[in-house]
Amino acid sequence: MKLAEIGKKINELRKEMTLTQGELAEGICTQASISLIEKGELDPNATILYQIAKKLGVDVNYFFHIGSTPRLDYIEEVKKQLRALRINYKFEGLKEMIRSEEKNPLFYNDPHIMQYMLWHKSIYSFEVEKDYPKAVSIIEEALALMPNQKRAYTELELELFMSLGGYEHRSNRYEQAIDYFNKVETALCEKKRIVSDKTIQSRLYYHLARAHTRLGHYVQSISLANKGIQWNIQYEQLYLMPVLHYQIAYNYELMNQFEKALEYLDYSLQLFEFYPDNPGGEFVRGKRAEYVRRGKQQ
Repeated sequence: MKLAEIGKKINELRKEMTLTQGELAEGICTQASISLIEKGELDPNATILYQIAKKLGVDVNYFFHIGSTPRLDYIEEVKKQLRALRINYKFEGLKEMIRSEEKNPLFYNDPHIMQYMLWHKSIYSFEVEKDYPKAVSIIEEALALMPNQKRAYTELELELFMSLGGYEHRSNRYEQAIDYFNKVETALCEKKRIVSDKTIQSRLYYHLARAHTRLGHYVQSISLANKGIQWNIQYEQLYLMPVLHYQIAYNYELMNQFEKALEYLDYSLQLFEFYPDNPGGEFVRGKRAEYVRRGKQQ
């Protein structure tokens, strides 16, 4: 075993599960011992390492492979490619990559990585195979990989709940979608948690806004979209700014307030200029022309 590498991995897993050193140590050893183990300055005995592994949701043998398992950088490369396929809606490619890698021991020996793989498997099950029950079942399998002890959700687990909400929305079950999105919002608000991936919060506000629009809650939807806009301004993010402004415009359209709708539609168009290849810009231009025609007719 390489103590420094084991200690580093324990530190990473602990932080991923948002556990303090004291919380990880509880019932196992002292907080000071966890600190020394994470620094690579203390060799944990077999019993302690087993208990730490159990609390972190990994098999104890996982730590014995650290440093000897080749191509750990390969895992990050696969994750990078999966992310690119996901955000570019290349779901067939997603399916092919998952099927070629899901039996790779580099992935299934680590529940955190396996969760990531199952998440993408669920996505292609929904998008390609159109199998809603299977997609949900796979996410439930992913969530069950981690211990059920009282702890904060990891960022990946928040993504899993976001996907469940997205599946419900796409299936026209808007109230159920909101329930999942609210679960994510509660997890973020409980400890005023700031996630490393700032787009989670942006997407949360956007998806909540869209679901409330579908239920006719236009004012609430506008409020949520505005929260998303303020979040992006605070963290200097352009992500989703065009569609958040469009969502506000759409709500005003549904409320027959076309002057306000046109105002936010123009904001949306200005922001879409930063994304010239995004087809949303052309769609919004068409909506603007429609708004102008309606305004002239009134």
